[in-house]
Amino acid sequence: MAISGHDPSGGAGIQADIEAIAGCGCHCASVITTITEQDTRNARAVHPLPVEQVIGQARAVLEDMPVEAVKLGLLGTREIAAAVAALLAEYDHLPVVLDPVLVAGGGARLAEDPMVPVLRDRLIPRATIMTPNSEEARELVGADADDLDRCGAALVALGCEYALITGGHEPGDDVRNRLYAEDGLLIAEGFPRLPGDFHGSGCTLASALAAQLAHGRRVSAAVKAAEQYTWAALKAGFRPGGGQWIPGRFHGRPRDRS
Repeated sequence: MAISGHDPSGGAGIQADIEAIAGCGCHCASVITTITEQDTRNARAVHPLPVEQVIGQARAVLEDMPVEAVKLGLLGTREIAAAVAALLAEYDHLPVVLDPVLVAGGGARLAEDPMVPVLRDRLIPRATIMTPNSEEARELVGADADDLDRCGAALVALGCEYALITGGHEPGDDVRNRLYAEDGLLIAEGFPRLPGDFHGSGCTLASALAAQLAHGRRVSAAVKAAEQYTWAALKAGFRPGGGQWIPGRFHGRPRDRS
């Protein structure tokens, strides 16, 4: 089950979740938290749904289907985030992948400023694994934590079992993702940096990771499989509009025009 916002460009958000989860061999039940106005360049507005509608969607799925994993993306408001945390407390056997979406690829703020304390206090402790990019990791743990190893340790100390900090925003010829647990840095996987900027890469990775956990893989194996899937999707990416590229989540299969 993916709980996230709707992106009308189809590059990120709930459509990215659906495509990536399907691409990894699972069925995605989708719970929409917000309606956004955005394209491949940037976001213009975010319209959160009423909390009761978000929770109503999730309960309808959880009470009917054998959910194996939950992926959290854009939640929009602290009220929605707190309500989702309370709901997940009733299903504490489910693995949770937390993608703490705060800012759009073009720089626009997607979540209200009071969201960070709710993430820190309510959702990070519930997460099996969280997948912030390096900028999100620094914001979540404080501006003074510039070193990513310190960020990873601080995120795990907040209560998540694992923290996968992605390296797309860091300099270098390779994109290096770093997996942390209580014992420190476990994996630092590097992938050749591809040309162009991508819209929806974080959603793709987190959703692929949720699918791998739903298949029953251990976290380290799930991370490696999700990273390989995501890199292949980026390599097969395309640029449908005037902004960022979109991952080819079906890895280059023919697409009709949008």
